[in-house]
Amino acid sequence: MELFERIRRDQEVDDLSVRGLAKRHGVHRRTVRQALASAIPPERKTAVRVSPSLGAYQGVIREWLRADLDAPKKQRHTARRVWQRLVDEHDAVVSESTVRAFVAIVHRELTDEMAVVTIAQMHPEGAHAEVDFGEFTAWIDGTRTKLWMFAMRLSASGRAYHQAFSTQAQEAFLEGHVRAFTHFGGVPTSQIRYDNLKPAVARVLLGRDRIESERFIALRSHYRFESFFCMSGIEGAHEKGGIEGEIGRFRRNHLVPVPKVSSLAELNTFIAAADLRDDDRHVDGRHATVGESFAMESGLLKPLPDEPFDCAVILRARVDSKARVCVRSSFYSVPARLARTAVTVRLYAQRLEILAAGKVVAEHDRSMHHRTETLVLDHYLEVLTRKPGAFAGSVALDQARNEKTFTTTHEQYWAAARTKHGDAKGTHALIDVLLLHRRLPSEAVLAGMTAALDAGAISIDVVACEARRHHEHEQRTQIEIVVGELGRYDRPPPATDQYDTLLKTGT
Repeated sequence: MELFERIRRDQEVDDLSVRGLAKRHGVHRRTVRQALASAIPPERKTAVRVSPSLGAYQGVIREWLRADLDAPKKQRHTARRVWQRLVDEHDAVVSESTVRAFVAIVHRELTDEMAVVTIAQMHPEGAHAEVDFGEFTAWIDGTRTKLWMFAMRLSASGRAYHQAFSTQAQEAFLEGHVRAFTHFGGVPTSQIRYDNLKPAVARVLLGRDRIESERFIALRSHYRFESFFCMSGIEGAHEKGGIEGEIGRFRRNHLVPVPKVSSLAELNTFIAAADLRDDDRHVDGRHATVGESFAMESGLLKPLPDEPFDCAVILRARVDSKARVCVRSSFYSVPARLARTAVTVRLYAQRLEILAAGKVVAEHDRSMHHRTETLVLDHYLEVLTRKPGAFAGSVALDQARNEKTFTTTHEQYWAAARTKHGDAKGTHALIDVLLLHRRLPSEAVLAGMTAALDAGAISIDVVACEARRHHEHEQRTQIEIVVGELGRYDRPPPATDQYDTLLKTGT
């Protein structure tokens, strides 16, 4: 701007030519003509540069970003994640800034940009934490499944704990706290911040007043921390910006592309490994890593109580005519003798216990989907003894096969029994063998069936005899091993030579 002003003044005062003005000010004649035409310099054009190092991967990047349009919004590629995948999967030699610039161009083509403003806060070490649930998607055993990620973040060090659940109900909320406190080895000494999650807040009142759920109050009393509830809606979004940003950061860095695992347990193992890797990262503006900061903060946390909090939610249920109870829209089997009776259910985030007369009668892994059946073959054996024709087509048998509890040895014994005794009596023989599992270990029963098949004696008495023999042999072997380990305590017998000298010198 000042250069243009000097050129225009010199032309007016000295009446120099374009060439003279260019020579005096050491600029190109084009610049002089621009200054004489307008007092405001024209906008500089951004040069379009060719990127040979990225050119071979532009199609791959476009493919990833287009695929993101079908992925959950919170699990799409960031520019950094695109760069990481190029380096890891394609051995690309390209700078992150080059990738970032190209991703911005593609994003402008595919999506609208949106700016988010956050407010930085200061937190004393060991004092504060934030909690929230975040939604994400994973492929579980070939099925695309919507899941919920519980996250707790220590505000000072930035260290976070993440756990995937199939629900964000109260039992998952409570279990997430217990696991997080165990992971950190302590409890924040002051506040834990929440939005108005239903597992914690029964009703939102005026301002910051809340009617809290009884189970949340019990959890807070057990671990002796204070709760702080943010204002409802967008007005309170900035009040726990740390956990809001943490959930998004974790999804983008560790859950893109969408994970493919065989079970929820495998997914949580994957998430735990990602939490450990995050110890090496730096929070923006801090010199120490998250792990180094946590090492200083961990000693300031409040010690854990002697006993962990019981996260079970207690429910009452009635067993239907198919010996099932319905819990959160899914069915679970109980022993058939309990049909049409009332039972108690202790519901956890990933499992449940069913009690009758104060005793646990069934335990199941919690189903991740609605309207499913989880049936245990053992629960129906007494009924199948009277109705052997229903055995072959039963859902319980199909699930036992899928879970590998009904093995090929069972199949071979059943086939041999039906060949020898016919369908009904052969199935009866198999059910008698299955009842043996209640008294003997599975390995012993399988060994008994194998011995009976080898001998061609398809009889429950032969199976039971051989199974007990195998079990007793295993017990003896274990005892021998234990006794053998006691050998390290052997000591040499005491010597009596010195006492013999007393006999010779005694009076």
